[in-house]
Amino acid sequence: MHKFKIGQLVELEPNMLQLLAPGGYEIRHLVPSSDRDPADPCYRIKSAAEKYERVAPESRLTLSASVFS
Repeated sequence: MHKFKIGQLVELEPNMLQLLAPGGYEIRHLVPSSDRDPADPCYRIKSAAEKYERVAPESRLTLSASVFS
């Protein structure tokens, strides 16, 4: 089950292999749970600073205190 809802603003935890746009990301789509890890569902997210969406697991996302603009 997904913790976040479409339209919410989240922060993406960086990792060593991925460059991130500054600021928050908007939840665009809920990705169906897979056999990979049903306890860690994925989301399609989008930064206003990028032209493309990303897919990120819930474990790397936290609810943002900012308002998406």
